[in-house]
Amino acid sequence: MTVAACTDPSRVLRVGPTGNVIRSQAGWLMHAMSETQGWRTERRLLSLRERLRACDLCPRQCGVDRTAGQLGFCRTGADAPVAHVGLHFGEEPPISGSNGSGTIFFAHCNLRCVFCQNHQISQGTGNLAVRYLSDYELADEMLSVEKRGAHNVNLVSPSHVVAQIASAITIARGRGLRIPVVYNTNGYDAVDTLRELDGLIDIYLPDIKYSSEEAAEACSAVSDYVPVNRRAIAEMFRQVGNLLLDDDGLARRGLLVRHLVLPENLAGSRASLAFLASLSPEMVVGLMSQYSPQHRADEVPALSRRITYEEYERVIDWALELGLENCFVQELESTQLLVPDFGSEEPFGNS
Repeated sequence: MTVAACTDPSRVLRVGPTGNVIRSQAGWLMHAMSETQGWRTERRLLSLRERLRACDLCPRQCGVDRTAGQLGFCRTGADAPVAHVGLHFGEEPPISGSNGSGTIFFAHCNLRCVFCQNHQISQGTGNLAVRYLSDYELADEMLSVEKRGAHNVNLVSPSHVVAQIASAITIARGRGLRIPVVYNTNGYDAVDTLRELDGLIDIYLPDIKYSSEEAAEACSAVSDYVPVNRRAIAEMFRQVGNLLLDDDGLARRGLLVRHLVLPENLAGSRASLAFLASLSPEMVVGLMSQYSPQHRADEVPALSRRITYEEYERVIDWALELGLENCFVQELESTQLLVPDFGSEEPFGNS
């Protein structure tokens, strides 16, 4: 996310010791403050893995046995489908910093957004190379971006691979991973699944896409997005609180919520912002102006054009009226710079 201006949250998180590393009889690597916590983590990982047998990890609750190769809405089996790993410099400044965010883009998705800018990997990978990684291989990728200097591990579109990433985070931390882990999600997440991530995720980076079910159904093929999304964001906030920065202005822990402004206020922006303000007026919000008609956007008439300057300024005004002063904003000209090409070795051109 290319940022033009922001107000800077003043709180600073100071990171202390990371605890001991232990290995259980089952062979899991544990990164924990105590052996008791390590055993609790192992039980949590085994529970998540077992839920893949009748998958209910995301709100779709397809009930398919992913361990046996059955595919539900997300078309994902037991291994994590990784479409791209690399340093990304287009996120909010506390996420990208100067060295970049260590993004791991997962293929497939539990939504079907008609305007998705990542549709090449989220809604049909075609001839693109997708790697299906074991938990240990995924942990290797987390460690690899840390070695490349990334400020964090940024898990993009993780909602359908929670079991895999929970295990991989635990393995990676047991092998020395020290940078924060970011859960970069469309916001369609199940609360009971998010609770299993408590203590594993440092930074939540969810979308709040819509405030009406009609818009969610028309644009993303989901009928219950609004209540599910709001419960999920509330749970994320319970776990990590407001965004906390270190002395270098880098995010270390907390919640940063993104909202994509859509033409003709299709997203229902004010109601979404009001919900965030009700959780905390200190909430950090990314107000994104980067919408452009992509993929099948022409199926929804209102989505056939980019937003206007006036539409975007109105949403900024709403945020300020509601007391949300910690907002990242974008230049409208950034639109085309942020549309990736996953057929390229560098999908974002290192933007």
